[in-house]
Amino acid sequence: MPFVSVTRLRVRAVRFMPPFMVYALRSSQQARRSAGFLGGALMRDNWKAFWTVTVWRDAQAMEAYRIAGIHRLAMPKLLNWCDEASLTHWTQGSGDIPAWPEAHRRMVAEGRPSKVNYPSQAQRALEIPEPKPGRYTVALRPVQRSA
Repeated sequence: MPFVSVTRLRVRAVRFMPPFMVYALRSSQQARRSAGFLGGALMRDNWKAFWTVTVWRDAQAMEAYRIAGIHRLAMPKLLNWCDEASLTHWTQGSGDIPAWPEAHRRMVAEGRPSKVNYPSQAQRALEIPEPKPGRYTVALRPVQRSA
């Protein structure tokens, strides 16, 4: 069954935005090229908060992506760069990319915080504002592999 992963990260200071964006873009390129990636989307919710939703063939495909390449290198940096971080996962019957309201609903109902070294009040309370999708949303499609 397809496996969905949703993350929300909030960058705690402007000085961390440039390296965060570099790692985020390179991680999205890694995801698009990863075996088992079915699709996803990235969204900048406000000037410091970012959401991802990715759909994978199964949990093992997502885990292989998570612990490899640029994504693996980015994760430890997020401890200092972010003051809010949360994630949720679920399986579903199709490879469709969930809409942002569903991603938020699941994050609030089933999500968990990720460790950050400088948690905000919202992180401590696990308050997750509803995202405001708009012009800063980018669809991710798998890279077609040649046979």
